[in-house]
This record gives sequence, C-alpha cells and structure tokens, in this order.
Amino acid sequence: MNRRDFARTAAFAAAAPLVVPRHVLGGAGHVAPSDAVVVGVIGAGGMGASNAAALAVRDDVRIAALADVDMGRVAEAVEGRLASDDPGVQRAGRALRDAYAGAATYADFREMLERESGLDAVVVATPDHMHALAALDAMGRGLHVYCQKPLTYTVEESRLLRDAAAASGVITQMGNQGHSGDDGRRVVEVVRAGVLGPVREVLSWTNRPNGWWPQGVPLPAPEPAPPGLPWDLYLGPNEEQPYRPGIHPFGWRGFVGFGVGSLGDMGAHLVDFPVWALDLPRPARVETRHTPWGGGADDKGTYPLATITDWTFPTAGPQAGAADPGGEVRMTWYDGGLLPPTPESAPDGFTVDPNGGVIFVGERGLLVHETYGRNPRFLPAQRGGDTSALEAAAAAVPQTLPRVEGDMGGHEANWVRAIQGTEPISCPFDYGAHLNEIMLLGIAAMNAGKPITVDPGGAVTNVPDSDALLSRRYRAGWGLNG
Repeated sequence: MNRRDFARTAAFAAAAPLVVPRHVLGGAGHVAPSDAVVVGVIGAGGMGASNAAALAVRDDVRIAALADVDMGRVAEAVEGRLASDDPGVQRAGRALRDAYAGAATYADFREMLERESGLDAVVVATPDHMHALAALDAMGRGLHVYCQKPLTYTVEESRLLRDAAAASGVITQMGNQGHSGDDGRRVVEVVRAGVLGPVREVLSWTNRPNGWWPQGVPLPAPEPAPPGLPWDLYLGPNEEQPYRPGIHPFGWRGFVGFGVGSLGDMGAHLVDFPVWALDLPRPARVETRHTPWGGGADDKGTYPLATITDWTFPTAGPQAGAADPGGEVRMTWYDGGLLPPTPESAPDGFTVDPNGGVIFVGERGLLVHETYGRNPRFLPAQRGGDTSALEAAAAAVPQTLPRVEGDMGGHEANWVRAIQGTEPISCPFDYGAHLNEIMLLGIAAMNAGKPITVDPGGAVTNVPDSDALLSRRYRAGWGLNG
C-alpha cells in the first residue's frame, strides 16, 4: 500500500486534521542503513545544489527527482563546481552532475510530490516565500524534510511546521549548519555550565546585506521575465505582479514578499546560540529600529538596509551559579554594517569582527564568537582583568552535547543518519521553528513600526489586527492546503 494514502494532508492548516504517523504503518518512514534514502530536491540550484552535493557524494542516498523553475541555473551550479580548483569541490560536482543527470525534473514541486511516489525525503531550498508550502506538502505525504533557513516566511507558518512535524513523526532538519558545529556546541556547554555567571545581555550582528543583495532601494521598473523563467510559478503564493530585475536568482532575499532580509538569512546562524544556550522562550517585547524601507513606509518594496532589533525575554533557562537563575534577558541584533559597542572590558586592540558574531555578557566575563559559533574566546568582566580563570573553568566543563560527525559540514549527512536511525537529529523543526519565530517577530515589529508586546501564547497584544503581522494572504491555488 502506498504510504501517501495514509497521510494525504490538508496541509496542517488551522484545523490541523488528523494525520496518521508513519511509524504506525511501519517505522515513521524508517530507512534501514543498508538501503538508500531516496531524495527529491525542491530548489535544486543555489543553496539547494550545495545541500544536494553533500548528499550526492554518499552511497546511501539516491537523488531521484528535482523541482526548479530555472534548470539553466541548476546547470550553472553544477558547472561551477566542476570548474573549481578545489579537488573536494570537483568531486562533489561530479557526484552532483551524475545524480542530477539520473533524476526526473519538474518545474513545479507540487507535481513532483504528486508523481514521485518512491521518495523517502525532500530538501527544500527555494526562496523563503515557498518554504512552508513545500515542507507542509511533503510532511503531509509522510516524507522527511530538510528545509533551508529561514524555516518560513511568517510566524504562523513556523508554528504550523512545528505542529506538522510533531504530528507526522518524520525526521526534520533546518539548514542552519552551525548548529552541528563543534565550536557552537562547545559555546552552549560552557554558557550552560555557568562559566560566565548569569547572562542577562546578548549582542549579535552581521554585515549582511552589504555587497550581497539589494535592500533599502525602491523596486526596479518591471521588465519581461528572463527567458525560460515561468514567472507565475516563481511568484507562488504572492499576489500577481510583474517581474523586476534583481529578484532572480539571488536578490530575492531583500525583496518583500520573497525573502525576510538579513535577520532571516543570518539570524539562524547567530541568534541560534543564545536561544539554545540560554533556553530562551518567546520574547515578551520586541522592537526593530531601521533605516527607511525601499520604496517608503507606504510602499514597502525592499527591506531596510540596516536594522537594530531588541528582544526582551521574561526569563531564561536555569543558569548555573545564578542567584536568580530565571531572570530577564535582553538580546540585541545589528545588521547592514552596524556594529554593537566595543565592550568596556575589552583589551586595547580588540575589535568586533565586522562580518558577524555574538557576545554573551556575563557577570564573570564575556564570551565572543564569530558566525556559526566559530572561534569562541573570552573577554574579562573588567578592563585590565584576566581571562585565565574563565579559560580554566571552561576547560573543566564536560561534554554534554553529542558531536555531529563531520562538524558543520556533516549537517546534511546528520539528517540522513537520523532517517536511518543511527544518529540523533541536530536541528529538528521542534527547535528550528521556535528559533525562526523569534527571528520573525523582529520582522513583525519592523512592520508594526513600533515595539510589540507578545503574550506567552504568542499573540501580539498591542497592535490592532495583529494577526496580519504574523501571517500573510495566499494567492488562489497556493494556500497551505492547496
């Protein structure tokens, strides 16, 4: 009997219809280590090609189908790897070329999911506005899902994906690879152990989008879509509108309706570690200050070039050594080239990495790390202080989190091994959706134009029609239930 017949979701929309977990029918989609995991790739160029290359080099994975609106871009992604001077990249490029050559191809992921009944799992690496639609459709069919960050376009979609993953029993992974990194996991262990003392403030920042994609600029004048690009299909759930140059293939991150800007792109690699280490709940208050919207506040075309977001969390998880282990935490995010203040206790010559990083501010000292949790190091609590005691205390902290084989580079393989039941999953939707919601509440506050207050259940309590901040309208035929 076809597994799809048991979980034909109405897409876990608000009514959340009953879905029979696949383990009831023989193992929640379990694939024995001796068998190949059969994968479909939705968004097979760009980041999807990177994810697929990490899978294609494995003997226990078979890429059976691709869905992408621009197969020319997909071919370019393969050719770029084959032309690399790096032998490892070349090897992955050859594996990717061979895997893609043997795969069925579709322009519309919905057709792929409907027709390819032999799939075990899918990778979702489309622009942000399509993530939830593809992931919900796949989970409703009982398929394991690896979905790129940001997990969804809206807060409501994050909650739907979390609930759908729990109901279906499939193995899910968000594509924030730093979560699998050794350095990042050590940061979490050290902070949780109380080496810094109570942490009540966190600073995080990124240089994006400067030099990466356009933000803070008016929408370009409409033009015909590039040859071979089915623009109506690319639009997906968005309202009908003309193509504008710069959106495809990468600039969409900065265009309202398609991406969620710098916070959505890089927050998953930076906000991740404070949320994880401090066990932060939903924030009680969020404020985003920013430069002008591209097109102006009444005609938001692209996201502001630079933003500062403040979250106030009413409590943190227990922090070892804290007199008030559950006290309030404030976290601040900077992007667009803005940087946090240099800590007063920093030694002469210290500068924050302009590319991105995080600073945990504890009573006993500070911990600084770069993007993805890399290169963690200490700063003293007072200027002229010594970090040797912090370093000794950190060295004595035992390893409490499992390490992922392959470090950050093993994030996709970890998903495969979790499907096979041989390794715990690194960043499932249960956690990834919570992290994503915190990030997207920063976007909601940006859209509100004022600080928002959030109750423990997740409702925004100080903005009329607050549901509009957390959700969006879907074009006919593109809702979460079709």
